[in-house]
Amino acid sequence: MSSIVGIDIAKHSFDIATLQTNGKYRTKAKLANSAAGFQVLQEWLQQYAEPGAWLVMEATGTYHEALAEHLHGLGYRVCVMNPAQLASYARSQLQRVKTDQVDAKLMASYGQRHVDELRAWQPEPPAIRRLRALVRRLQDLKEIEQMERNRLDVADASVQDSIRSVLEHVEQQIAETLKAIRDHLDDDPDLCSKRDLLVSIDGIGEQTAALLLAELGDPLQFKNARAITAFAGLNPKLQESGQHKGRVRISRVGSARLRTGLYMPAVVSLSHNPAIKALAQRLRARGKAGKQIVCAAMRKLLHIAYGVLKSGQPFDARLALAH
Repeated sequence: MSSIVGIDIAKHSFDIATLQTNGKYRTKAKLANSAAGFQVLQEWLQQYAEPGAWLVMEATGTYHEALAEHLHGLGYRVCVMNPAQLASYARSQLQRVKTDQVDAKLMASYGQRHVDELRAWQPEPPAIRRLRALVRRLQDLKEIEQMERNRLDVADASVQDSIRSVLEHVEQQIAETLKAIRDHLDDDPDLCSKRDLLVSIDGIGEQTAALLLAELGDPLQFKNARAITAFAGLNPKLQESGQHKGRVRISRVGSARLRTGLYMPAVVSLSHNPAIKALAQRLRARGKAGKQIVCAAMRKLLHIAYGVLKSGQPFDARLALAH
């Protein structure tokens, strides 16, 4: 019986694979990504996998969540991999074909080779999941609002009333969603206290605090502030080869929502947060460009946010300047 099972999940189905002792894979394809498919998988696991087997899958938006929760409830160890990590492993294996079954085999292979590095996935509290749904809905509504405003600027007079009607409805939905986010945070003592700590940081308002809590979950699950920076894709990445001296850029391997949501708070903090103003002055003296300084401010904001949440103390500019 196998101790590692790879699962490739799509919106409506998933494939499974496990590496046998003879070097060949045992597979099962196109199981329904629903309760019926989960039951088939459960029976398959009972026959071919150890009770405490690792089940390795890729984070695929929200498609993997129901299956991951189901398997976790059955007592299996679930590892949800970053897609970039799997893509890197596929390149290292010179993979030329990409199908659902091939990807399931790839995850089984990765789990077998890196079993000591697998991290157990834990279901998120319902409060975090609800907050994330509300915050992401708010972002979607704001994008719709901006698109309609752009259309209004160039629209023929015959359709302007229609666009204004849509805008009115979207604005109402934005207001209702903002209230739902605020009420949700107020009604949850843990989220409320974390929100209050985050908004004590100059540059972070209520919407940014909600975004951080929604996208990071419990920030203290991260080992340190650098881990949060990497999660957001804001960690520096240098590419050099031989005599070629590359430029340092952010990795962008991480949450695009966090990067987008932190841009304006970072710009504001350059003027209003003493610690980040001091950082910007040092970077300008070293000849850094404006975009580099903003990215550094975004990283600094994440570091400060992690610090206040870990300490449980509001932002103190004097302490931040000392670091």
